[in-house]
Amino acid sequence: MRKQPESQSACSPIQKKIEQAHGLHATWGDSLKQDLNINALLKKLERNIENTKNIMLEIGLVAECKSCEEEEGGSCCGAGIENRYDVVDLLINLLLGISLPTLVQSDNSCTFLEKNGCTLTARHVLCVNYICDKLQKKLAHEELIRLQECAGEELETQFLLHEEIKKRLGASP
Repeated sequence: MRKQPESQSACSPIQKKIEQAHGLHATWGDSLKQDLNINALLKKLERNIENTKNIMLEIGLVAECKSCEEEEGGSCCGAGIENRYDVVDLLINLLLGISLPTLVQSDNSCTFLEKNGCTLTARHVLCVNYICDKLQKKLAHEELIRLQECAGEELETQFLLHEEIKKRLGASP
């Protein structure tokens, strides 16, 4: 378990969102997974995420980002990025079987960044889409296009799932 830095309040915005997501998951998780449309979107999202991840590995993006984090003093996953996530984003990760941290760690990087990369499966659009200038210059144009097309499919599915969950929760008593 990660320990909480002194500078990070137990009531930080992301901690509140994580707690709310856990509450929603406890109350609605089974019902959401049984919804045919949500279940189909969850499965499609898992496939889309896997496709994006495979392309990122294949073109060397994962290795480059890891090298930047470990050898060059920091990655693009800076502190505060976690605040872009909303409760439904976090709930989607719980529905996908991902564990969210119970204590928030935020030094100079995102709460969800750990030694082996992002702990989240369903990531924020910024996290999926962002490619720094260094990588844009290093990767072949065709590789970037292929990655962006695949990431676009992932993000479209995640958006549809996000909206469907909001609709379903909004219709609940």
